[in-house]
Amino acid sequence: QVQLVESGGGLVQAGGSLRLSCAASRNIFSINTLGWYRQAPGKQRELVATITSIGSRNYAESVKGRFTISRDNTKNTVYLQMNSLKPEDTAVYYCNAHRWPHDDWGQGTQVTVSS
Repeated sequence: QVQLVESGGGLVQAGGSLRLSCAASRNIFSINTLGWYRQAPGKQRELVATITSIGSRNYAESVKGRFTISRDNTKNTVYLQMNSLKPEDTAVYYCNAHRWPHDDWGQGTQVTVSS
């Protein structure tokens, strides 16, 4: 079990940038996969990006080239740098930590991109 707290969300105009942070309550070096998910109103939660303990990254097709996920084990934090934001990026963004058999989630942070 690990507690996750997201921050950095807010309101931004299309084309702008935001950097989300997810602070973990324990060392994250042993957590196999950290990820960001998002859920727009009335929509299913979708995977945005993941990063493994060895630094392998995966991105949803819709964010490739715009978003970058990273992790800092010394700060127990995972980040999501979001550039060239679009209105369709508007959602609540959730941090996820997966270490079998556990799956922990943060409370979410709202990202709103205006036209």
